[in-house]
Formats: sequence, structure tokens, C-alpha cells
Amino acid sequence: MERFGFVGLPNAGKSSLYNALAGGGALAAPYAFATTDPNIGVAKVPDNRLDRLAEMSASRKIVPASVEFADIGGLVEGASQGEGLGNKFLAGIREVDAIVFVLRAFRDGDVPGPSDPLEHLRVVEVELALADLDTAEKQLDKLRRAAKGDPSLGPAIAALDEAVDLLGEGVPLYRSDLSNAARAELKPFFLLTDKPVLAVVNLDEEQVVDPDEVLAPVVAELDGAEVIGMCVQLEAEAALLPEADRVEMLEGLGLGEGALPVFVRAAYHLLGLRTFFTTGEKESRAWTFRAGSSAPECAGRIH
Repeated sequence: MERFGFVGLPNAGKSSLYNALAGGGALAAPYAFATTDPNIGVAKVPDNRLDRLAEMSASRKIVPASVEFADIGGLVEGASQGEGLGNKFLAGIREVDAIVFVLRAFRDGDVPGPSDPLEHLRVVEVELALADLDTAEKQLDKLRRAAKGDPSLGPAIAALDEAVDLLGEGVPLYRSDLSNAARAELKPFFLLTDKPVLAVVNLDEEQVVDPDEVLAPVVAELDGAEVIGMCVQLEAEAALLPEADRVEMLEGLGLGEGALPVFVRAAYHLLGLRTFFTTGEKESRAWTFRAGSSAPECAGRIH
């Protein structure tokens, strides 16, 4: 099951996004560090194809695919040096498959902090890059000492050298042109900025009607990354309602199908995820696999 970690400044809307996707349970409050320990939730992936298969097979059980969300806590300037939640925060995001930047655009005088998503992005990227720089330099020093008796470490040392140069210039690795071979060498070091990135821009009720103007600068800045906009507070409120009421609220506000399907499509595209199905009278089940997987690899997920 793929795990997505929400990263952003305090009051950006991370806990509300968690509630919108996982159906509630996280404390969302207008002050810093309302979340100090990760909230972990699992959401079932909506898929009409699975429902149709279950109906055709008269399945007694339906098992959708699932994704996991981690609401990790607020990041502040200086986190890489121990400010705010510091290392506790950074340790939490080393364990996820992809990072979700939650960037505030909504305007609310009662909620402290900037409402410029590019400013949020700048702080987050700088702190993650500085944390990676520290990790890469320490690993590089360690491998150089070990390489005196093990020349096979050469490719890893070269990749770390390149990463240190990039990070020292403030370039997150997901923005760089590192080769696939170099990225493979860096995998064991769990560098934060080498993870795939999806950005959720948290809009207010006026912005969500015509979001393009707000989203365009973020799309341009994160060229090639997945960027979606939503009014996270409204989505979180809708997620708490019974299904019929939720649909009515979303339609009435012009929010379409809601946060979860929109997020899942972007997340699947980001990670190259695909779905196959098994169906029968006992159960119909959705299985997730990475694009490019072989048939035996997919079968291995079942057996």
C-alpha cells in the first residue's frame, strides 16, 4: 500500500486535508503544531469498475484498493536545524512513498501565517534540501572512508557527490536532471527531495470557483509535478456527512466529485500506479501495481 506524507507550514491545512481524504479524526486548529505526532489513516479508493464487476459476479464481498495518508505536522524555517518539531518531523517523512506539499492560498485574517503558496513552497523546499544536504554529506564521508577497502562503492560515492553539489546550491533532487542510475544509487539513503512530489494548493471559497490564476504560478514553479487545488476546509466538512448529504453538498457548492477521487487520480499518475481486478462469487477485489510490472509480478501480489 502506497503511503503519502503531508508536508507544509503550520496552518496550511494538512490536518483538514487528512480529514477530507480519510474521513476525519485529525485535530485541525488555527495554531502551530496542533499535530505533533503523525496521524495515519487509510482510505478506500473509489472505483466504479470494481462495483460493476461485483454486481456482475454477485460477489459477497468487495475489497477496494487502499492508500495510506500520514499527516506529519507543521514544518517551520530552521526545521533542518532542530526548530519546531525538527528531526521528529523530518524522520516522519523519510518513511513515505511520496510527499504531498500542502500550500496555503486561502485568505483568513484569523489564521496566522502567509497566504502565498509560493512562499510556503520556498520554505518547505529549502528545509528539505538542507536536511538532505546534511544526510548526503555524512553518508559521503562514511563511504569515502569505507571505499579504501571496497572499490565497488565508487558509483554510490559519485552519486552522493553530485547530490551534495545540487543540494548545496539549493536544488531539490526532484528538480534535478540526475540520471536514473544515480537515483538508484541514492535510494538506500532515503533522501527527502528524491521522493515524488504532489502539491495541493488550499483555496478559499472564492478562489475555488476559478482556481487557475492561483494555481498557475505553482504549476510553473513545479514544472512537471502534479498540482491540484481544492478548498480543503469545505472538503473536510463534506467528508463527515452521510453519503447522500455529502454528494448534495458537493454538487451544491460546485465541488464535483470531492477530494478523494481527485487526489487518487493525481497520486496514481504521479507514481505510475495501475489497477487490475479479480472477481467471483466470493469477492471482487482491486489490486494496485506499478506501470511496467510483468504479469508474474502482478500475480505475485495475489499469491
